[in-house]
Amino acid sequence: MTVQTSPELTARKNAAVARGVGMTTQIYAAKAENSEVWDKNGKRYIDFAAGIAVVNTGHRHPKVIEAVKKQLDAFTHTCHQVMPYENYVVLAERLNAKVPGDFPKKTIFTTTGAEAVENAIKIARHYTGRSGVIAFAGGFHGRTFMTMTLTGKTAPYKVGFGPMMNDVWHLPYPNALHGVSMDDALEALNRLFKSDADPTRIAAIILEPVQGEGGFVPAPEGFMKKIREICDENGIVMIADEVQTGFARTGKLFAMEHHGVAADITTMAKGLGGGLPISAVTGRAEIMDHAQPGGLGGTYAGNPLSVAAANAVLDVIEEEGLCDRAARLGARLKQRLASLQDQVPELVEIRGPGFMNAAEFNVAGTDTPNPDFVKKVCEEALERGLVLLTCGVYGNVIRFLSPLTIQEPVFEEALDILEASILAAKKG
Repeated sequence: MTVQTSPELTARKNAAVARGVGMTTQIYAAKAENSEVWDKNGKRYIDFAAGIAVVNTGHRHPKVIEAVKKQLDAFTHTCHQVMPYENYVVLAERLNAKVPGDFPKKTIFTTTGAEAVENAIKIARHYTGRSGVIAFAGGFHGRTFMTMTLTGKTAPYKVGFGPMMNDVWHLPYPNALHGVSMDDALEALNRLFKSDADPTRIAAIILEPVQGEGGFVPAPEGFMKKIREICDENGIVMIADEVQTGFARTGKLFAMEHHGVAADITTMAKGLGGGLPISAVTGRAEIMDHAQPGGLGGTYAGNPLSVAAANAVLDVIEEEGLCDRAARLGARLKQRLASLQDQVPELVEIRGPGFMNAAEFNVAGTDTPNPDFVKKVCEEALERGLVLLTCGVYGNVIRFLSPLTIQEPVFEEALDILEASILAAKKG
């Protein structure tokens, strides 16, 4: 993208920070409030990235800030495994009650989404005594070696990092626009069981209810129920990766609530901490309890400040009705995008539940992905003060991740900028 707020600082960054840490913009944030960010030069931007679905409750929500300050005045770290604290227990109790599934649950806290997924795989393997894991093309689960292996997107996540972990298989994820039906995906699973991986060696099937990096592709109706049936028939642990979909983003607290079935284990992060690093693994008590004491945990796992923030986030979501607001905001965004399709035939699909929405662009009149058009839209938007993110295996999808607390006038302003940017990209 073209906007650069501080060439001198960018030069320092290039000299000091490893090249592998990619940057979407060259905007150096100086201040943020709710859905707005100001750079070092005082220029204001509307944030339709939310730190990649982290600040669902907005930048610096007063209730989150208050909770963190209160905890800061008490203590910042003891390590829960050394000297536990009540807030950790309270948050675990709340997640056990809120994560989908009508069965006893237990929770552990970790620090990042990748760490949550790593622990979910560890737990599933320990419980089943099996090693195999099935994931899906287009899925994103992290950048550690196991989660990078599970991720179904080669560039930039796997290129040059050597052999991936073994006993991991990928299946096609249903995507009607790309010609993959639910039946295609299920038949691929059946072929895998027949040709390469006996189901008795599969510990887990992991999938996102809405693929994130893969293009904000929702699982079609009935797919999760089929996966649940297959897992039950074969003693396989079903893992729902809700790292990006969780905490009101899709119009429900968890996206699996849209599907009428529950996973055995749910991973979460991002929106849980309201800007502070925390992740969690919640699952069936009998599965979660299978690992021996000391087999799970981490020095910073369930940091007191992050736990305090997470408890406040859950309060805010409930008190401000953010699940319902996500549904309303997403409907308005999709309606505005749909109004442009006659003028912009490149805009081939608008999708996503709640306020986890995406627009996919192809070369007009073809099935050829058009990442250049998407790049132009994002550049135009950034020049006008709106931060957008892309996704999709071909880089031809714009995803929309504004805070769910975005102010009404700011939301309307963002929609106007988005429309102007798409039309400007169309004009070339």
